[in-house]
Amino acid sequence: MTVHLVGAGPGDPGLITARGLDLVRACDVLVYDVLVSPELVAEAPADALLISRAPLRQAEIDGLLVEYGRAGLDVVRLKGGDPFVFGRGGEEALALAAAGIPFTVTPGVSSIAAVPSAAMIPVTHRGVSDRVTIANGHGVPDDPEALTALARGGGTIVLFMGLERLGELVSGLVAAGLDPSTPAAVVANGTLPQQEIVSGAVDELAELASALPTPALVVIGDVVDVGRRLRAAAERHHAVVA
Repeated sequence: MTVHLVGAGPGDPGLITARGLDLVRACDVLVYDVLVSPELVAEAPADALLISRAPLRQAEIDGLLVEYGRAGLDVVRLKGGDPFVFGRGGEEALALAAAGIPFTVTPGVSSIAAVPSAAMIPVTHRGVSDRVTIANGHGVPDDPEALTALARGGGTIVLFMGLERLGELVSGLVAAGLDPSTPAAVVANGTLPQQEIVSGAVDELAELASALPTPALVVIGDVVDVGRRLRAAAERHHAVVA
């Protein structure tokens, strides 16, 4: 019996790791996130038990993993992106450890770099940015210290789950010292065929992104301008990110 915490990647089903796909194809039980591609769920064996986490609280998920692990089944907990990057994989691993259930962690391609890359935005670029700071954008507007640290940290800022409070977020960053003309972008449905990108100065970003759907990633920093040039070059040469 083993519970495998597996990263499904940022959206495109082709971005799961080979190891992760092997585990999905061999599991007895698959507990999967809402944003996991249906194509990946369909890779589970025909007789596997499929459980969407959509209606479940975190404690209920932890309980299911322990229950099926104790039953001697091979369980895959398929999580969007990487299990340990805003994925609560650490919480699930601790619950399994406390229950004495063997578990493994299979890293996934995280949205941190994959989604900006799909938009041709390099999160680091020589002479432009040599550091990346990530944060949960949902809670940052309520934390003045976090806003100050982000606004004054330099480099590239990548914000998960920031679209719903984007107006508060960018206003808070500017009030904390971020130059309002700093280039910024929002990438919605990153890595998927329906991917959308908007970019502009950070103080106009909320208005530019007002019609975008979730999930979306916010990127702030001068690398956004590098991405704009790269997309223009790609359009001229009909290039794509594979």
